[in-house]
Amino acid sequence: MKKQNGFTLIELVVVIVILGILAVTAAPKFLNLQDDAKVSAVKGLAGAMKGAAGITYGKAAVAGEESKETGNIMVNGVSTAVTYGYPQATSASLGAVVDGLDTDWVENPNTTVLHPGADVAYGYEGFNCIVTYTEAQSANEPAKVEVKGSAEGCEIDN
Repeated sequence: MKKQNGFTLIELVVVIVILGILAVTAAPKFLNLQDDAKVSAVKGLAGAMKGAAGITYGKAAVAGEESKETGNIMVNGVSTAVTYGYPQATSASLGAVVDGLDTDWVENPNTTVLHPGADVAYGYEGFNCIVTYTEAQSANEPAKVEVKGSAEGCEIDN
């Protein structure tokens, strides 16, 4: 009986075909990672905006500005405009309380994502997942931060 010293050509071809089938099956999952990362970043921005709005409200309460329709408080050494204690929906006010907002995000990036009632929106240009910020409407109705869009996974419990 003859002793085999390696793999036959047929065995090698079968292994290559199996690896090709696995690659074609797994590739779409890996190709969508960029969208998943963008959705996660937008949700992270929403959390940062909610946290910054809460901290700003706390500072405004200490300063006695939480029940006034408009006012100013110092945040990070910058005079920041507030409405009922929450940051006003302007790039200057939100940029003062949220680190990196002015440099890392695009304001009102996508007109195809509807954000009725929101004063300002942030996200990626051309990507259907955004964060909307709506200014406080009264002393009893706080500012709202919502994630909206049609990108997969963009929905969030607000």
